[in-house]
Amino acid sequence: MESALEVRWHGRAQQGVVTAAKLLGEVCVASGRFVQAFPEFGPERMGAPVRAYNRIAMEPIRLHCQVLEPRYVLIADPTLIQIAGVTDGTPKDAVFIVNTAKGAGEMRKELNVKSAEAKVCVIDASKISLETIGRLMPNTPLLGALAKATNVISVDALIENFKENYSKKFSEKVVNGNVEAIRRGYDEVRWE
Repeated sequence: MESALEVRWHGRAQQGVVTAAKLLGEVCVASGRFVQAFPEFGPERMGAPVRAYNRIAMEPIRLHCQVLEPRYVLIADPTLIQIAGVTDGTPKDAVFIVNTAKGAGEMRKELNVKSAEAKVCVIDASKISLETIGRLMPNTPLLGALAKATNVISVDALIENFKENYSKKFSEKVVNGNVEAIRRGYDEVRWE
């Protein structure tokens, strides 16, 4: 499936990467695209490494397996860089979005990304989530950063979808905090 965009999320349990993949899928479905969003995790315990995946296409997706060659990689926990194979299978023009207070150049070195075509983006999603949501939940700031750094989704569609689908599940305070986290992720992402 040459026309499918593939996304891989790396995080730890309770960081919201599975929810983020689901939310990305919902936004893409609402825009008329075909989507897959699914998790992969081992023992279900807090802090365990978790992967989540998306496939996004303009035609039905017939492939049903892990995402092995992601164009976009979002890393909610940078401690996974050395242990989780976050760059495995990525093309030369991959886009990496990392939750960190470090600079993009430093993260490029840590990721060992040598291709000049690759884009390494950084966003302090942990800080943003603590300030806007009141807990360590870097998923929505990472989605905002994805909207800014790529053409996969628009920030407006992301915010509208979040409000529509999660306002019945969460309090107004939680919804507003996440919307602010998405906006700040969009505004504060940096790359080289």
